[in-house]
Amino acid sequence: MNLSNLLTPQDWFFPVPIAFGPGRLAEIAAQCQARDIAAPLIVTDRGSRDLPFIGALVGYLDAAGLRSNLFSDISPNPRDDEIGNGCAAFTAGNHDAVIAIGGGSAMDGGKAIALTATSGAPLWDFNYTLPPPVPAAPFPKLITIPTTSGTGAETESTAMVTHVEKGMKFCLAHPDLKPSLALLDAELTLGLPPNLTAWTGVDALTHAIEAYLVPGFNPLCDAMALEAMHLIGPALPRVYAAPDDLEARSAMLMGSCLAGIAFLQGLGMVHAISHMVGAEFNTQHGLTNAICLPEVMRFNLPGEDQKVSRMAHALGWPEDRFIETIEALLDDLAIPKTLGDIGVPLDCAARIAEKALQDAAAGTNPKPATAETLQAMIERIITKGR
Repeated sequence: MNLSNLLTPQDWFFPVPIAFGPGRLAEIAAQCQARDIAAPLIVTDRGSRDLPFIGALVGYLDAAGLRSNLFSDISPNPRDDEIGNGCAAFTAGNHDAVIAIGGGSAMDGGKAIALTATSGAPLWDFNYTLPPPVPAAPFPKLITIPTTSGTGAETESTAMVTHVEKGMKFCLAHPDLKPSLALLDAELTLGLPPNLTAWTGVDALTHAIEAYLVPGFNPLCDAMALEAMHLIGPALPRVYAAPDDLEARSAMLMGSCLAGIAFLQGLGMVHAISHMVGAEFNTQHGLTNAICLPEVMRFNLPGEDQKVSRMAHALGWPEDRFIETIEALLDDLAIPKTLGDIGVPLDCAARIAEKALQDAAAGTNPKPATAETLQAMIERIITKGR
């Protein structure tokens, strides 16, 4: 790939309309008007609500005479009660669309609000393992604007939400809700601090690796996973060392998007564990993934020699030291070594293992695991790490 293309505005229409390129947030009012959006509800997370891109977004909409309000009561791991509050804000403001802007939590929160604000269906009816409910009214239009290069969630309706009573995360979705536009502007990621650059970047890498290891034949998703690795492999250490490198930021944003499309075929045990740890302890998702990745790879990679070879080639890594290279990258990115280092207690391991086995990602892991095997794996991640 000619990386200079990453700095040139691009418009694509697969799998949804995508406006890619630096500076494209300035087009948001015109993009809304082209879709007959007059009064969007802007949804972001608490950590992003005071950042410059929110003010810029509101300013662009105001200048074009579009009426908007901001809903920012979204946690790092969005909760079901927060989604209910967002739906109430959507109705009270008489909004006609949702603009989800921010990291993964903002994407999940915005999409969950779009699923439930007008549909008349309860939130948990959208659990993707259930038959999709018939909405009472059309879903509002949805625009997604990622400001981190990690979640890759901008092209689908899938949203991970914490069920507060159960202390578990569930995946919500509906086949009829697709983003009307995904706007990918790498300039919005330039202000991301080094730790979030690292955490979200390893999140994107984990998406690509786990998606590629999903069993079965899906050359479309496999190709996207490998191209995501081809972009992320050299770009992640580069952007961590030089945060203002717009070309590397653009490569990360595109790689993250591709990895997000790739994992429509599934993920694996890294995510199954991370979802449940996040639901209980409100840990940052990308960071939790990063800490879990080496130990889960030790379990998953034996017998996957051909896939390891292709991943290593895409990443530019030595295939005979794949896990060691992951660990060296995590060290270079100052990722903590254990879940214990970020406050996860050892006595939760059995409980997290039981919950993780119920996660959808566990079902597409390349190898099955018993509760006992998974508990031992989690105990090692909490206490020993890499």
